[in-house]
Order: sequence, then C-alpha cells, then structure tokens
Amino acid sequence: MGVVGTECDLAWLPRLNEVTAEWRVVRSCAARSDREVLPVIERPAQGSLPTVPFGPHRITRLIVGGNPFSGHSHTSPELSREMIDYYSVANIKATLFEAERAGLNTMQSRGDRHITRMIVEYRQEGGKLQWIGQTASELADTAANVRYMASFQPIGIYHHGSRTDAYWRQGRIDAVRDYLKVMRDLGVQVGLGTHLPEVVEYAEEHAWDLDFYMTSLYNPRPGGSASGTASGVVDQELYLEEDRVRMIKTIRETPKTCLALKILAAGRNSRTPEDLRRAFEHAFASIKPTDAVVVGVYQKRGNQIAENAALVREICGEGANGDEQG
Repeated sequence: MGVVGTECDLAWLPRLNEVTAEWRVVRSCAARSDREVLPVIERPAQGSLPTVPFGPHRITRLIVGGNPFSGHSHTSPELSREMIDYYSVANIKATLFEAERAGLNTMQSRGDRHITRMIVEYRQEGGKLQWIGQTASELADTAANVRYMASFQPIGIYHHGSRTDAYWRQGRIDAVRDYLKVMRDLGVQVGLGTHLPEVVEYAEEHAWDLDFYMTSLYNPRPGGSASGTASGVVDQELYLEEDRVRMIKTIRETPKTCLALKILAAGRNSRTPEDLRRAFEHAFASIKPTDAVVVGVYQKRGNQIAENAALVREICGEGANGDEQG
C-alpha cells in the first residue's frame, strides 16, 4: 500500500509499521472524560485482501466507509449522536490505522474541512490509506468543494448520491456533468454516487465521462416522521429488497467499476453474525469481480473492521485479485 497524499511534513516521526507489539496511546484533540479513545495495537498485518484496478491504482475490495465518522447512522438520531460523540479525530485516526492492520488500503469519506483536517493528521502520523472523497452537499459551491478536495490528493472524487438523486427528481440531472468535468480536469478518478439505478442507466446511455459509480444497494425511504438521507436527520428508514435486486442488476450491466455501499442496510442486515456473513456473501456473489464494497464501522461496538476483513478474505480468497470482468 503506497501513501497517496502529500509528503509528511514531520518526516522524522517514526512510521507506525516500524513499531511492533507495542500499544500506542492516542490522545483526543478534544479532551473529554466520557469519550473512549481507541488504542491502536502495533503488530503485523493480518493478511492481504483482494484488490481490483481503480484507474492507475489498486483498491481493496473492502473499503472503510466514512458515514459513521460524520455521525450518519441512518438508523436513529440517538445513534447518530452517539457516533459523533465517539468518533473524535483521535478515534477516527485509530480506526483507520486498524483498517490498515486488517489489510485494507482505501477509505471513503466526505470532503469537508473536518475530515480533511483529520486526513492531514493521519498522514502526518504515517497513515497510508488511499482516499476516495465524496462532495459535501451542504456547501453551496460544489465545484469549489471538488477543487478543495483535490488539494488533499484523493485517488477519486464522486458526486454525493443524495444530491445526485435530488437533481434527478428535479429533472436537472445533466447539471451534474459540469461537476464531473471539474473532477476530470483535476486528474482524479471521476465518480457518480446514487441510490437510483435509473441514474446509472441514464449516464451510461448518454456516455457520461466518468470512471466509477458509488452505488447504494438500497434506496433508503423515509418511514415514520419526514426525514431525508441528504440532511442526515433520520427517524426511521425503510430498506426494501426490491431496491437491492434492481440496483444489483444495474451494477452487473455496466462495465464501469461500481463501489457498492449500504450492503448491510445500515446495520439492518448484520444483527447477528449469521446475518453479517449472508450480507457479505450476497454482495460479493452479486457485484462484478472488478467491483468493491464500502462498509462503515462503529468500533465502539467491537473490532468490526477486523471482523469484516476476515469475512472478505474467507469469501473472496486472501489476496485474490479481480482484474477481469466476469
């Protein structure tokens, strides 16, 4: 796994992979007595994960997702708030180092100032994960946001799925192409996020210039009180099997790389170890051999990264790479 990012300004800092069998104490930027700081144990990696091409790069077929880092549980306001309280900058960095140890080489997250500041610190401390960034829809100037993100050297940028879907419903989907052109001009892998198979099919039919899709296996539907995925304010969301079937069909029909997210239906498909295994097995049996999955974790509830990585190694084969579409 090569470092993708700027040169470390603090080159004299010891690299984490040179320290073995020792505990590293991670101190939170915001000292809070009620916030547990996740330690990073320094020991050899648990084994390689299968990788697939991503433009000139290679990405592991399991990517750590960033929704929990930003407090988006897609379960309840209470859990979202709990994630915000837990995921201090120190705990996010510790989670990323744990992802490296588990064999992952790529992370996905929002491209806002909070996350980019964390990425700078993570890289200064020796972090190696490649970054795929999502546009921050709360910002008024998306093109400026894309340029800002590019300054932190992601390997790919994609247009936020909820915002893409809003453009689709408004009949303004072609406006998104302008933002994709900005990404192309900046030299990153160009991506389009969506929860709607129709968006992928439209982009393919009209030969949009992009490299990958960030495709949600489910299209979360508001249930209970009015809510929306774009705002992150969630009371209850409905995840329908018919949506998963439809999106998988679309994923298999496009030759472009698809990064499948919400394979666990925001935790609804992982309430037991058996459910978790079935969800991963279903995802990898359904997507193309050249695709990958993006899965967020909540490390307060156990080492979910290590558990997910072990499942992927068992299901896909350790180090087995997908270079050709099957």
